[in-house]
Amino acid sequence: MTRHLAFVYGTLKRNEPNHHWLEDTENGEARFVGVGTTEETYPLVVASRYNIPYILAAEGTGKHVQGEVYDVDDKMLSNLDILEDHPDYYERKLKNIKLENSGEVVECWVYLLFKYKPHLLELPFLTSYLPGDQSKPYIPRYLREEPGPEYWTDVKVTDFKSG
Repeated sequence: MTRHLAFVYGTLKRNEPNHHWLEDTENGEARFVGVGTTEETYPLVVASRYNIPYILAAEGTGKHVQGEVYDVDDKMLSNLDILEDHPDYYERKLKNIKLENSGEVVECWVYLLFKYKPHLLELPFLTSYLPGDQSKPYIPRYLREEPGPEYWTDVKVTDFKSG
């Protein structure tokens, strides 16, 4: 089985609402490697009616984003793709992440938002997603009024695939 490095920067981090995905062995294996920061700058914003964190695919804009690196197996990566609706919503790309503990730069899968609405670049750019600092809290999927991907229209320019 192949191993992968995945960089998480939002609700999948430790002590965040979706971290249970990484802990659930039914989803596959995940091992915390360490805290890391994107080698390039990106806009990390909180947007949509559900206050979702996004790294916008605008390399060279924004800040160096801090998150967590996990060593995951194929099954976990596949399940993360389901959670992130890759490739229809977020798109998973390989990016360089600098590990804080060693200074080593490693290549990690990162979920980015492409084809985003231009107004997202007017939002505050964050270095790290800390929902306690947000005036509007993240709304988990199970609490959302609309269970489908309709909220994609809040942030994406193009139509999404459904079903």
